[in-house]
Amino acid sequence: MKSIKYIAFAIATVVALISCEKKDYPMGVEELEHHYYAIFVPNNNTAVTVAKTQTALLKFPVQFYSSYTRDYNAVAKYAVTTSGFANPAQRGVDYNIVDKNGTALTSADSTYTITFPQAKQTMDTIYIKLLNNPVAGARKVDVLILENITQQFTVDFFSTACRRPITIN
Repeated sequence: MKSIKYIAFAIATVVALISCEKKDYPMGVEELEHHYYAIFVPNNNTAVTVAKTQTALLKFPVQFYSSYTRDYNAVAKYAVTTSGFANPAQRGVDYNIVDKNGTALTSADSTYTITFPQAKQTMDTIYIKLLNNPVAGARKVDVLILENITQQFTVDFFSTACRRPITIN
């Protein structure tokens, strides 16, 4: 009698699972479908110390999070800041923001962009070239990922991975 109860329970469970209606749920919340994130990898705000004589480019990977392919390009913004440092590094003297080939990027206000074609999830890199400034002492600079809000999209950041403090010795 006990085994009949178990068999009946198993059959009822299978029937209940089979009869469940499968729903097509959307990928996300409609209000956030054009909201993306750009963060430093690894996912932290760890400081970096480098020798000013380093000839290899500094590479800071940036992860772009998206679940979609769009008909527009999403643009993340980042800035280089020296505010609050006693010995700030100077662009053009201690370092330059460059592309992957080492060619200096220009900016009137120390703000730069990374374009993510079709807003697809991918990785890109921020490159910094050290200029071997002969002045003694450490120089400091922060690279910050900024929020970029447009009418079409928003590229946001995680507070846990939006800042890369750099000390140049």
